Amino acid sequence: MTDTTTPSAALAADFGRLWVTGMFDAFLDRTEALGDLDRRAGDGDFGSNIASALGRARKNVDTTSPQTYGDWLTCVSRGFLGTGGTSGPLFGMFFRELARCTDADWPTLAEFTAGLAAGLATVQHYGKAEIGHKTMVDALAPAVRALREECVAEPGEALDGAAQAAIGGARSTASLIAKRGRASYVGEVARGVLDPGAAAAAMILQTAAAAQHANVASHDLTIDSGWLED
Repeated sequence: MTDTTTPSAALAADFGRLWVTGMFDAFLDRTEALGDLDRRAGDGDFGSNIASALGRARKNVDTTSPQTYGDWLTCVSRGFLGTGGTSGPLFGMFFRELARCTDADWPTLAEFTAGLAAGLATVQHYGKAEIGHKTMVDALAPAVRALREECVAEPGEALDGAAQAAIGGARSTASLIAKRGRASYVGEVARGVLDPGAAAAAMILQTAAAAQHANVASHDLTIDSGWLED
């Protein structure tokens, strides 16, 4: 029997499919809310860009019939890489690193952690953003740190911790003045508004945790996004 208390513990066998389909569902009714955040702090196209990226990802799924975790995440990566704006390519490269984290049908917790860290590093390299710049990095960096600190946790608990850390990071962006992206052009106007990229990154981590729990215990994939409006 697999030891689920070590970093080498594998994530659930159908994790890739459940994560990706969970993202499709989670963002379906929330793109308008993300777009509203962007209208208040940027140029307002973030929600439509997310919708377009996931629409392309869904088409990739339909045409390629992914079988492994890497296949599923590659469909998402390519969907985002074909999206305009700044965040589309960054999310595309982020998901590409996650897709590459394992050659197996699904990753171990340690491999997933390494993939998330590689995705964060790539986003920072190309986006030139650091913690406190009011970007997706403010959500991703705490998630990576949480996974590293909880490396001996059961996978579901570890992903829960990462999701909560990402939510905390996303919520912290409301008090920041943006240093990168469109919001950096409006200065104080964006203070008090969550960064939509950070919010989306936190939702992505929430769906990862939901996917692990759904596979292990037949839970549904619903996530609580009430924090977006707190």
